[in-house]
Amino acid sequence: MNSKIEALGTSTGKILYSSDCQNILDLSVAETMELFKSSGVILFRGFGVTPKQMKDFSERFSDRHIIDFTKVSIDSDKFVNFVDGGTDSLIPHCENSCFPFRPDVIWFCCTVPAEQEGETLFWDGVRVWEELSQESKELFLSKQLKFSYNKIPVDRLKKILGSNANTIDDIKRILDSLDGVSYQLNDDKTVSIEYICSAVVKNKYSHQNAFANHFWVYQKKTEEAIFDDGSRASNQVADEIETIFDKLTEKIPWQAGDLVMMDNSRFLHGRGAFNDNRRQVFTTLSNLKF
Repeated sequence: MNSKIEALGTSTGKILYSSDCQNILDLSVAETMELFKSSGVILFRGFGVTPKQMKDFSERFSDRHIIDFTKVSIDSDKFVNFVDGGTDSLIPHCENSCFPFRPDVIWFCCTVPAEQEGETLFWDGVRVWEELSQESKELFLSKQLKFSYNKIPVDRLKKILGSNANTIDDIKRILDSLDGVSYQLNDDKTVSIEYICSAVVKNKYSHQNAFANHFWVYQKKTEEAIFDDGSRASNQVADEIETIFDKLTEKIPWQAGDLVMMDNSRFLHGRGAFNDNRRQVFTTLSNLKF
């Protein structure tokens, strides 16, 4: 790979710069994947990437894109979306880690950065896990997270599950194949799903333990039970995690045309609050074929 590469903050992530106004679609898929496997985050800079090019580039690496119904889409396939609206901060999380359809990668594309602040923040779940006390590690290894979803419309679930989910029997077959999933088919053409999973993930390429999950969102935003035994983490554990996140925060300082490829099995992401409502960042989610 002839392009200039440098570190992204103090993380394992890398910035890959365009060489002589290079088209991002001309990059080697194999070489890019090798860099991604070792770094977990790549910021492609100087390529002038548009949301459509983000989708086209991601298709070279992916065997499937995933619809995100929580965001506003800008394409007919509903695969390219605005990031969460507003200017508030977003809590560290892995995309769809509270649902049994976690994508391998989350892609970000910035067309208009905020004039000040507005960076996307990220945290290496491997480093978070390494920083946790032994007592907290034992807690998260011994207890599972539980997420419940009542009355998901069948038609919406078909779209989430993809082209292989054309009938109720297809939905049942797919849900039956998923670890940690129990469900109920309701008379009103909806499905209720309960999903139980570990907060500790073996990341896709280095196979290290990573604290890569949706735990912190539920700990901070709700008073509900988080673990499958009906309990919540103690204030002591919560304070420890908050201190670790504060220590390990990394930033993506957006420029127009930037593209980011992030390993969703290892890295959590979020953002700080900002005031510039012109900011435009887009995402797409996919599963890798390599």
